[in-house]
Amino acid sequence: MRAVLLGPPGAGKGTQAVRLVEKYNVPQISTGDIFRRNIKEGTELGKKAQEYMNAGQLVPDELVVDLVKDRLMQDDCKNGYLLDGFPRTIYQAEQLDRFLSGQGQKLDAVINFEVGYDTLIERLTGRRVCKACGAGFHVKNMPPKVDGVCDSCGGELEQRKDDTRETAENRISVYEESTAPLIGYYKETGALKNFNAEKDPDELLKEIVAELGE
Repeated sequence: MRAVLLGPPGAGKGTQAVRLVEKYNVPQISTGDIFRRNIKEGTELGKKAQEYMNAGQLVPDELVVDLVKDRLMQDDCKNGYLLDGFPRTIYQAEQLDRFLSGQGQKLDAVINFEVGYDTLIERLTGRRVCKACGAGFHVKNMPPKVDGVCDSCGGELEQRKDDTRETAENRISVYEESTAPLIGYYKETGALKNFNAEKDPDELLKEIVAELGE
């Protein structure tokens, strides 16, 4: 199973990714993990990426693609993988398709999580984290037993800066501008599979598995 996860912040990609990699026994691959691994191991690609990051610049598409291609050539990817956070641009998508074609492969599916704007805002702004132990809660979907108090350690719950409404709106806007065009690209290739991600997570997983196959 070779698949890409698409969807805005708060769509629930992380929740389903954990379940899908367990179901299909394939690695979940994100560019963040690839960056950290290459930088830690001191690879040539990692050194190049570090230079851009140290300068406060975005890592160029070409280098991101090279890092991902290198990762996909590793042994644990022989039976498939789940790409999360890549591709982010049309260029990256085109380069991924070209790479796969050269390997005699193609994507089995691009799983697109569809969620309404108001639901995304509610999900993102409702998250709370314990200052002491880091446990996560949500004011609506997974509230603590006592408002503002961690169930695990009794610590104080807080809303992180990246979960404020202003930040949430900005993150969604960035996604729509830069990554949403991929929906059109993959619709053209026939790989796009749309799913209503406002459903119960268990029900959503069943629908995805039914589409991808056992």
